[in-house]
Amino acid sequence: MKISTMLSYAGGFRKAAAEVVELERAGLDLVWVAEAYGLDGPSLMGYLAALTETVEIGSAILPIYTRTPTLIAMTAAGIDTLSEGRFHLGLGSSGPQVIEGFHGVPFTAPLGRTREIVEVCRTVWAREAPLEHHGTYYDMPLPAGQGTGLGKALKIIGHPVRPRIPIWVAALGEKNVAMTAEIADGWIPMLYVPEKARDVWGTALDEGAARRDPSLGPLQVTVGGMVAIGEGDAVRELRNLARPLVALYVGGMGAKGRNFYNDVVRRYGYEEEAEKIQDLYLAGKKTEAEALVPDELLESMSLCGPERFVAERIAAFKEAGVSHLQVVPMPQGDQTPADVVAKVKELMS
Repeated sequence: MKISTMLSYAGGFRKAAAEVVELERAGLDLVWVAEAYGLDGPSLMGYLAALTETVEIGSAILPIYTRTPTLIAMTAAGIDTLSEGRFHLGLGSSGPQVIEGFHGVPFTAPLGRTREIVEVCRTVWAREAPLEHHGTYYDMPLPAGQGTGLGKALKIIGHPVRPRIPIWVAALGEKNVAMTAEIADGWIPMLYVPEKARDVWGTALDEGAARRDPSLGPLQVTVGGMVAIGEGDAVRELRNLARPLVALYVGGMGAKGRNFYNDVVRRYGYEEEAEKIQDLYLAGKKTEAEALVPDELLESMSLCGPERFVAERIAAFKEAGVSHLQVVPMPQGDQTPADVVAKVKELMS
């Protein structure tokens, strides 16, 4: 199992990038860079590629609606070139609030679009022939009767460092998870409880695995949580820092009847809590919603406590098939984030 982390923007990007350099020295294997509706992800990942030497750099995620499939492929090839083969392409649909509200693009057919984008990217990187793709959602080149009629099949000019860049997909719904297990190199879930993951996603994962090309290898998985190693209630109470984020996703993402995060928590056995959290959050009562996030859920998604507890949680994630333990270092005393990563690396061995 490897160690990954999500790039923090607290204190500014340059400070966060400098911290990645320290985490790299401590043993960090992969850093994920988000793109919501702030700074674009590729610019930040290119900057990280210039500062680092060994840590892998992933997008978590590039929204599929904000770029053409070929631009996604070109961007991935560019970052992979700058990093000398260290890039991971994480894709996801984001949500209608961002896609339709900020980008002005209809939020339609996320599964079908993702499948075609993955196919296009792999075709572009392979450079075996000029790109010809005629799918349900994307047509390259445009057929007769559309556009000027001057479009022609082209091959990416530059030679990508690798003909197959790892592709990860952020997925929660059963159909999306099944597709991810079928075609992707890796899976990025959220609100992941290792002991209950099979109960929620096992059928979908098995369905996708049955159609999976063996050349892809085993499906990689990146999940985890906050890591604080120490004794006493103060360390355990750090789990509560995740309470607002969990309430946001369970209560505020999507709408009634269309919130995959809420569905996941319900399937974990917290049906009543999930419903009340959503009702309160949508009513603007965020503090009340946060208070209803179950303590047991927060504990199961974090690694905050004595060294023995953290080691047990690491083992649980590994047993569940997690390939990249995603950590949010919470240093204690005179520790640094790099100290926390180094300790996790030690506990993994």
